[in-house]
Order: sequence, then structure tokens, then C-alpha cells
Amino acid sequence: MERITIDRFEEDIAVCEREDCTFIDIPRSTLPKGVRPGNILIIFDDGKIKIDAEEELRRKEDLFKLFNNLFEKKE
Repeated sequence: MERITIDRFEEDIAVCEREDCTFIDIPRSTLPKGVRPGNILIIFDDGKIKIDAEEELRRKEDLFKLFNNLFEKKE
């Protein structure tokens, strides 16, 4: 199993970033319908690909907390 993030689309290719910060190109036709840049995907050992909505939510919450900490009033 591998987690990747869709960085962008270039025609029929999704340019995706691995967790080790390397990039791979995946044919857009092999991705689940409705994917968009920023989606986190799981590639299973059998080749199936699924959107990881739980991981996306966790990361959004982490970013929201970080953002709030930046602008928190310090006394």
C-alpha cells in the first residue's frame, strides 16, 4: 500500500507526489472519478486506487490548528 497526493493534471496524466517527496505520473483514466488536485490516494498492492477521505480530513484539521496557532493572540 502506498499513499500519494495529486499535485496537478497535465492532459491525461496525474502528476502525484509520494510520501518521500518523489513524483510519479499516473494515467488519469486509472483514477477514481471526481479526483482533483490535493486529493490523497491509496494505491493498494493489487493496483486498486481509492481516495483517502479520512487522511484528507486529518491533514486539513492539522493545517487548521497550525493556522490558528499562527494568529493566536500572545500575551
